[in-house]
Amino acid sequence: MPNLITIITAVHAPGAEYLPDAYKSLREQELPDGWDWQWVVQEDGETDAVRPYVPDDARVSFGQGRAGRAAMARTMGLARAEGAYVKVLDADDMLTPGALARDLRALMDHPDLGWATCRALDLLPDGSTVGFEGDPPQGPIARGAVLEFWRSNDHRAQVHPATLFVRRDLLLALGGWMALPASEDTGLLMALNAVSRGWFTAETGLLYRKWPGQVTSQSAHTDEAERAARFAVVEARARVLAAMDGWRHDARR
Repeated sequence: MPNLITIITAVHAPGAEYLPDAYKSLREQELPDGWDWQWVVQEDGETDAVRPYVPDDARVSFGQGRAGRAAMARTMGLARAEGAYVKVLDADDMLTPGALARDLRALMDHPDLGWATCRALDLLPDGSTVGFEGDPPQGPIARGAVLEFWRSNDHRAQVHPATLFVRRDLLLALGGWMALPASEDTGLLMALNAVSRGWFTAETGLLYRKWPGQVTSQSAHTDEAERAARFAVVEARARVLAAMDGWRHDARR
């Protein structure tokens, strides 16, 4: 559907309790006349623990499947995505007011860009927030710029992959999220930046919740051998894609 934004959320049982907060942040979004959103919630697993937290709203689509981590859940959720644009929203995060409209405006105003990101703040358990250093200036991001910054800064990107907003056709062309146990969103971001320019909005668009049960806080996430393997394949894929002709969007469609 041309005037629809699909928000995709992968969720596993420990994070299900935060879904109502994510939904509240969606309900507070204001979009241009004629636009609406669809929320695709995909459980990474088949338990009875998630469905009770899924709101009763015609705009919300809930699905389940074999556990395989966030990359597989999000990519399976793409089967139900109807929007021309896809926005990532982790189950434990929240959008700030106006975030969707700002993302949409960036890509509508710049039809040659394939994706957009925005400033994110860590939301700590006590309710306080902490910003990131090194945000780029608001505006277009050149092809390859995210990868080069990531390589030069201990594999930390200057834009947050959890804030991604992307044209669905480009997302599908790249196969969705990388089949990795973690860093799947970083892998997608690097691939997107390898083939197309993007956009960064300096206004805060995401509250990134920090809590003990999140996947990135587990010891396995920082295992050096796995981390090195993840980042090696992320970079290799981006390098190969960068050597291709890039992506072209036909703004007339």
